Amino acid sequence: MPLCRRADLVNVQFLVLIFLCINVLLIVTICSKAHFYTTMRYMLFGVTVLSDSLILIMSDILVILNHFNVTMNIAFCVCIYITLVVFTFVTPVTLTAMTLERYVAICKPLRHGELLSSVPCIIVLSNFFATAPFSLYSQHRLCLIGIFVLLRWQDDVKLVVYQCYFLIMSATICFSYVKIMKVAKDASGEDKKSTRRGLRTLVLHSFQLLLCLIQLWCPFIENAVLQINFKLYVEIRFFDYIMFYLAPRCLSPLIYGLRDKKVSLALKQNALFGFHRPNVQNSI
Repeated sequence: MPLCRRADLVNVQFLVLIFLCINVLLIVTICSKAHFYTTMRYMLFGVTVLSDSLILIMSDILVILNHFNVTMNIAFCVCIYITLVVFTFVTPVTLTAMTLERYVAICKPLRHGELLSSVPCIIVLSNFFATAPFSLYSQHRLCLIGIFVLLRWQDDVKLVVYQCYFLIMSATICFSYVKIMKVAKDASGEDKKSTRRGLRTLVLHSFQLLLCLIQLWCPFIENAVLQINFKLYVEIRFFDYIMFYLAPRCLSPLIYGLRDKKVSLALKQNALFGFHRPNVQNSI
């Protein structure tokens, strides 16, 4: 049964294409200015945009293949899935790092935040694929994660890892928000304005990160619904794909790119092929 109606699939293609064009322009913009690719927050933003672009492309290809029931070699599916999962975790982890960067910039400007590691996720994935029989990898099937979950403990381990990521990132967001809020109350004048702007950015990051974190729970909700009603499972799965998979990846350029004056000025210059030449250096 197809993941969605043909009209919905076409609408998704337009959405993906629009934000891919914006993301490519943002990546070119970040790489074209030394101030962007040498500043931590813009570097993190560039990583997020690049990761989101790859996810948009690869996930969209899989949705199209699954919609038309096109099978592929399981070994090739493993490579695609590993890449997708790694980049899926890159976005929330990088958003958390960007939140820490705002906290450090406002509360402790002389210190630097560190990115979290995706190693536990890779270890769990390795266990999933190692427990599957070798004959499975020579078969041709629809590329879905469910074909690799052969034992109940695999779902349990995945749930534990996802919960750990959820708790760590949620705690980081709450901690940063409380600290920045405290600084905002004590600040005055230009410092207060800058701090409140950072606080608004943090709130938007939190919303985007919340969508990413809810995505970690979607497979478990979908599996529970699958046991009850297959048609409802298909509808929920498509809704989850749009709301918690595509939407967070489309929010990055809107939340952090177009709102940033330096990025928007440079973006306008690149979009107009250099005919618009704002004084970006002075705005920096």
